[in-house]
Amino acid sequence: MAPAQPAITPAQITGVVLAGGRGTRMGGVDKGLQLFHGVPLALHALRRLQVQVSAAMVNANRHLDSYQGFGVPVWPDRVPDYLGPLAGFITALQHCTTPYMATVPCDVPFFPADLVARLARGLAGAGSEIAVPSTETAGLPAVQIHPVFCLMHTSVLPSLEQFVASGGRKVEDWITRHASVWVPFDTPRAFFNVNTLAQLEEAQKPTG
Repeated sequence: MAPAQPAITPAQITGVVLAGGRGTRMGGVDKGLQLFHGVPLALHALRRLQVQVSAAMVNANRHLDSYQGFGVPVWPDRVPDYLGPLAGFITALQHCTTPYMATVPCDVPFFPADLVARLARGLAGAGSEIAVPSTETAGLPAVQIHPVFCLMHTSVLPSLEQFVASGGRKVEDWITRHASVWVPFDTPRAFFNVNTLAQLEEAQKPTG
């Protein structure tokens, strides 16, 4: 294990909301602009993330005027053909001016309010380059990781560009190429992602 690093503070972290997908399982609609309690999903995620970092941006590929109304920089993929989260990672890293970057998808409305702080502690404590959250769910045999939620050092950009250029598409496969740490969270529902309009409607129902 690498030696521990100094503490990572919010001032060192830029957050990015990933909203660049095709929305295929929602019938092709722009998922980030679908309303969650009257607020676009991507804006809801942005507000939840902004209080955890020093600066924020959005990665989107459609309806850029709508996203620009959120008040933060909006960057479309520089890699063509909707290659998924890794394309968003590349774009955001190319525009990131802090040493660290945190990513969240636009379709997970309940991600933890202390997500970035806990990932930062895990990353510094392990002396790693990338931290991702993990959970355990009753009835499932293994720990689940949530790799689209990443806190990474920006020095990983060349590796990521090379990985995607060589045909790599899976976030997990790229992460394993780096010193990485899984940070345990005890709230699996916090990482529930909304894939369909029915799930979006269900997510807005009161719990408990």
